[in-house]
Amino acid sequence: MFKINAAGRVLCDGITRREVLRVGGLSLFGISLPKILRAAEKSPKGRTTAGKAKSCILFFMEGGPAQQDLWDMKPDAPVEYRGEFKPISTTVPGVQVCEHLPRLAKQMHHVALIRSVHHNIIDHNASTYFMLTGRYPLENGQLVTAPGPGLFPPYGSVLAKLRPSGNALPDFVHLPDLMSNLGSDLPAQTAGFLGGAFDPYVAGDPSLPDYVPPGLSLAKGVSPARLERRRTLLGQLDSALAAITDDPQVDTLLEHQKRAFQLIGSPEARAAFDLSKEPDALREKYGFDRKADRSKQARQFGGLPHLGQCMLMARRLIEAGVQLVTVCAGRRFCQSFDTHKEHFPLLARSLLPMTDQAFPTLLADLDERGLLDETLVVAMGEFGRTPKVGQIVSSAGASPQGRDHWPFCFTVLMAGGGITGGAVYGASDKYAAYPEKDPVTPGDIAATIYYALGIDPATEIVDPLDRPLPIAEGKPITAIFS
Repeated sequence: MFKINAAGRVLCDGITRREVLRVGGLSLFGISLPKILRAAEKSPKGRTTAGKAKSCILFFMEGGPAQQDLWDMKPDAPVEYRGEFKPISTTVPGVQVCEHLPRLAKQMHHVALIRSVHHNIIDHNASTYFMLTGRYPLENGQLVTAPGPGLFPPYGSVLAKLRPSGNALPDFVHLPDLMSNLGSDLPAQTAGFLGGAFDPYVAGDPSLPDYVPPGLSLAKGVSPARLERRRTLLGQLDSALAAITDDPQVDTLLEHQKRAFQLIGSPEARAAFDLSKEPDALREKYGFDRKADRSKQARQFGGLPHLGQCMLMARRLIEAGVQLVTVCAGRRFCQSFDTHKEHFPLLARSLLPMTDQAFPTLLADLDERGLLDETLVVAMGEFGRTPKVGQIVSSAGASPQGRDHWPFCFTVLMAGGGITGGAVYGASDKYAAYPEKDPVTPGDIAATIYYALGIDPATEIVDPLDRPLPIAEGKPITAIFS
């Protein structure tokens, strides 16, 4: 088996390596194909006996939701700590949530609360990387604040690598758009060192009236005949793989192109992204925020108009075989739960109304369809908010009516996939400031997610330096599983 050199040595069928890479870099359907690195798992594939989940929906509440104002309330604390909201009872005796979450209160028997998650990174971008990978956000001695080809991959990319479904749909989908902050996309949204073949399919905002999933229709100027010619060319390239399997760029580019053809030609894929197939009553139940001013972000009182239909789309996608769907609370530049100013009015008027409509409806819908047992649902942010209103701990600061960043204690919610509904793990102190019992790290959260999905957290993948790395460095919280 020979190797194609950079000068363009000719393959047996007359296609040069330069042509392979040029075709691989084309945008057939508006999908850009970056250069890709190869990584392979060291541990055996397949499920363990740990968890029951086949898929995961990750509700990422970027910006940092306030634990003490939502689901770890401290009604006996002084007002400057407990804030303005009152607790209400839930379907779990002894467990209370915020008065602005009445629908969630009726679904808490499905949910486990992990109230002692903590780390020490105050920066949004680096903390996002920490929570979406379980890896401490340092690379070459620098804080990780932007995407990079050498970074550890997020959960969806790891799942797509270790347990590919082989169907027409992507294994990893992101809704509605990639999140950005301070001039950079947040790290750990794309596949890092696993390469572009394991990036998420970024599906856009299905709540828009003219929504069309990107890449599921032909690009302008590409006729069916032209598409078929490209498919034929792809077949020629595929037949040459035996001669170039030691070239990771070519291998992965061709694989990405094959998956793109599979996606655009799949009626199942188009159907999965078609929300018009859902009853109008159910779509309304998930929520349309028709009064929202989409020109404003959530922290400008623009609400979360995309959230209900994104949650419904997530349910459709996992039902169709997608392994992991990330649903972002905000839109591209939103940082929705980053409530430095007007904290309580923003929660009450802009953030919690749609959160309390969409998220509980997702839990109830999954349960009614018999999908909750095999679907892990996770809700988390990158950190929480300061124990004291007006307390300043970051360069972003806080107004007298705001709460600043606080990574030292916050709450993560999990449901489904073998999780014991109504469980409470860990505890915070009287101000929701620090763990008082059973502290949990982001690495433990990562291990718990993989454990719930039936994957051994000790499973290894190999980085570009050929170093075997475990997919999670923490320990699963087995106490919250049935």
